[in-house]
Amino acid sequence: MCVDPTTGIITPYLPYGRYLHIAPLDPTTKWATDFGTPWWKDEKSCIGKLSKKPRKLTIVNTLTSQEHTLEVASEETINEIQTRYLKINGHADSYTWKRKKKPMNMNKTLEQNGVIDESDELNKLGIGENAYTPVLHLYFNDDLTVA
Repeated sequence: MCVDPTTGIITPYLPYGRYLHIAPLDPTTKWATDFGTPWWKDEKSCIGKLSKKPRKLTIVNTLTSQEHTLEVASEETINEIQTRYLKINGHADSYTWKRKKKPMNMNKTLEQNGVIDESDELNKLGIGENAYTPVLHLYFNDDLTVA
């Protein structure tokens, strides 16, 4: 929300102008309010869920030494992260995902696997959350089942 400099009225911040279901600043009878549920409250318009805490994660392929840093939702399981990582490495299913040499439980979240989000602590210390990013290592499984 922001204060309109002309009218002094508190309004939604709209840097690109009004859009669907946003009332005009000036009172008018030309704007209909009988459209029902606004789009931001309509479940049909929902395209995803907002994460409680997005976090950065570095994935290291130990076979190729490639590193990729992703922003993931704290609610995502390792399987869900792996599904997104398939766009980067189409053979991600052929790897064992580990943290500190311990295999990850693919059905659990990072936190449930012991990968604690330390960003709040780092911010309290004045270090900044970008100073440390947890790392998962991918170890290639020499399986001939995936072509």
